[in-house]
Amino acid sequence: MSNVSQHLLSGALSGFASTIILQPFDLLKTRIQQPDHLNKLKHSPLSPQSTLIFRTAREIVQSNDVLGLWRGTTASLLRNVPGVALYFTGLNQFRAFLATSPYFAPLRAPSASTYSSSTLPKLTAQGNLLAGAVTRVAVGIILNPFSVLKARYESSYYSYNSLPQAFMGILRSGPSEIFRGAIASSLRDAPYAGIFVVFYEHIKGTLSNTVSTSNTTVAAIPISTSTAVNSMSAASAGALATLATQPFDVLKTKMQVRSETKYRGLLSTVTAVWRHSLNRRSQQRGLPGFFDGATLRMSRKIFSSAIGWAVYEGVLIVIRS
Repeated sequence: MSNVSQHLLSGALSGFASTIILQPFDLLKTRIQQPDHLNKLKHSPLSPQSTLIFRTAREIVQSNDVLGLWRGTTASLLRNVPGVALYFTGLNQFRAFLATSPYFAPLRAPSASTYSSSTLPKLTAQGNLLAGAVTRVAVGIILNPFSVLKARYESSYYSYNSLPQAFMGILRSGPSEIFRGAIASSLRDAPYAGIFVVFYEHIKGTLSNTVSTSNTTVAAIPISTSTAVNSMSAASAGALATLATQPFDVLKTKMQVRSETKYRGLLSTVTAVWRHSLNRRSQQRGLPGFFDGATLRMSRKIFSSAIGWAVYEGVLIVIRS
């Protein structure tokens, strides 16, 4: 199996596993982010977001049974399986390319005796930031039509009978609908992926060195140890990157789900989230409006990062061992 095929397979399995397990988090996040204001969901902005999460989940289960929490799974698989496969493959190829540059290559190459839980190219922090940001944005733009499909399938504002019907409806609306939210997605994905890869590699290196100092021999790296190191590193990096980019995720969801004129552009969407009308009176939510669904997104990103990167690097290690 070629190097590219290995990364495509590992990435596809990673995307499949995380999507199937964590689809309810995505569904609930979309439902919470879609309204103009939380009052439409009979929820006080001052009460804990967990109350709204459980209430929304209960309403879905009462209407569609437990399987209703997995609504849109097929659309998510169409977006995430090729998306994660392309991202991991592109990230590896781009990192390998940047590693040939003296500016992005690490000053000290790891010695043969150094413990490592990864088979991926090593870069400086600047290299990891650039590789993560560029690769994620490129893949996101290519697959934006599937992101729109996924968001609308998860939303309660659309009642699609089938995926082909939904996709053809979006295609007939033209390029403006196909690429709705692409700018907001890029503004979210570039810093998220860049920050994630930087922290992931740093935390993983620190944990690897800790494991290395506690072991006198470095003969064979146990797969269980590698999985634990990669999972903990990815979960921690995912939490940090998610907090930094949550506002752009709210903007992306609004632009892809809502059809009103005020959600057609990025700046107008920012204004609409910041300030909206309720009972003909101007009411401002301000900054909290940009963090709707943050609890769910944070939870999902922590788990998806831990599962995704552990599966991805684990499959690579198994294939190459």
